[in-house]
Amino acid sequence: MTDVREFTPRSRTLRVHELEQTPVHDETLADEFASVLEGTNVHRSTIGCVIPAYNEEESIAGVIEALLAQTRVPDVIHVVVNNTSDATVKIASAYSGPHELRTDLGEQFTEVFVHDIGKNPDKKVGALNYGYALVEGYDYLLGVDGDTVADSRAVEYLESEAVSDSRIGGISAIYTIDDKPITGAMARFLIAGQRTQFAAFNLQNMLRGRNMAVLGGQFSIFSTSALREAMAQNHQSTPWVKDSEVEDSLLSLQIKSAGYLTKISPFARADVGGMTTLSAYDAQQVKWTYGAIELMWPGQRGDTKGQPFHPNLRLRWFENFGMLTNLFVRVAFLTLLAGSLSIDAFAFSPLWLIPPAVAMLLNLRIARTMKNVNRTDIFFAVLFLPAEIFMWVRISHFVRSWSRFLSRKKVDNWAMQAKAERGGGLGHWVPLLVLVAAAVALAVIWMLVGPTVQSSILWIGWPIVGVVTVLQTLMMFSKLVRRQHGFKV
Repeated sequence: MTDVREFTPRSRTLRVHELEQTPVHDETLADEFASVLEGTNVHRSTIGCVIPAYNEEESIAGVIEALLAQTRVPDVIHVVVNNTSDATVKIASAYSGPHELRTDLGEQFTEVFVHDIGKNPDKKVGALNYGYALVEGYDYLLGVDGDTVADSRAVEYLESEAVSDSRIGGISAIYTIDDKPITGAMARFLIAGQRTQFAAFNLQNMLRGRNMAVLGGQFSIFSTSALREAMAQNHQSTPWVKDSEVEDSLLSLQIKSAGYLTKISPFARADVGGMTTLSAYDAQQVKWTYGAIELMWPGQRGDTKGQPFHPNLRLRWFENFGMLTNLFVRVAFLTLLAGSLSIDAFAFSPLWLIPPAVAMLLNLRIARTMKNVNRTDIFFAVLFLPAEIFMWVRISHFVRSWSRFLSRKKVDNWAMQAKAERGGGLGHWVPLLVLVAAAVALAVIWMLVGPTVQSSILWIGWPIVGVVTVLQTLMMFSKLVRRQHGFKV
């Protein structure tokens, strides 16, 4: 097989596209990005694409076709198949070989290589590092998940901004989930929640100066110079390391610590694969949250040193504090409500309708920032109940992640996610069972204590819940009225 580093891409001329076709409506922002594009009229950068693939027979063809349909086609595409047991290799191999393509930017050449590395104990990390060894001589590494389909101009936008500023170590696309092929009530509910979750996360990063906390492996471009510097500073022989549950978050921290910027593009877009079952979604979220906690926690745990004050982790701290507040308010409110009703001491106040109303309006505003918002997204926001149920699902992930972390129980979260995606595992029901058991225990204790103690608990508990709820509502209101600068996520 010919060494892919022998290929040198032809020089290309990058034209400036009309920005009225882009998803950003703020004129100042559009003008600023136009100046970026105008400053990169001619370039000779090279891009090596790496696609780690594990049992992706349903999606790998669409992923490769989307890359071949880019206005700026990667100079080489390596599909690195690992630990697979389906037809991923066979399907991907149909695209292997050279491709001469006619695009909006002129004629381009690329070649697709498919590597079946067999059983790989390092899983996705091993596949990524295998791919890095193949493209380390290129200017940029484009990492693409085996279930991510990119918009036709995604690579063009990512490269344009990366070339315009040598301080940029990596840029992520805007992620969402295409819900059109999703069927089934549970699957559509989960996908609607994940679309809202992605939108809120992307919007937060946009409003923080487009500083991306996590360069997600779904569709991000990395400067290989930044990768080499991050490796040198951390005494690593590869960019990705296997001792972190969130290899992309750790690498993003290392790139930032090496003095580079980690950004999110305002224009590049990609549809990622969503989780359509409770067990699969639970396993994915627990793995991500557990890995993030490891990075946030002070001190040394294994080979990964916690970095609680790292700037890329500020958003993680806010997320975890927000989830803790959501857990406390909901459990405390339901407990006090049940206690008050049991002794006929509950007095309804319309003021309690304000927090859910503000939450609904905030969800609606987030939905309206989606570029491809649809009726399901709007209904998910305004009906309130779907979003509330989804919040309880997220709370269960939060509780499971922290419990697993604090127990110091050694668990292979990668293997558990793979098992859940195949339909196995019942761990996602544990938080519900614990909640029911706690409710029964509290009910028994409540009946054992006397009326004086019951009244004292209610007298102290309601003001505390009220104050926390007011502060939480003010935080939601500040997000509701904050300027969004025309960003579309």
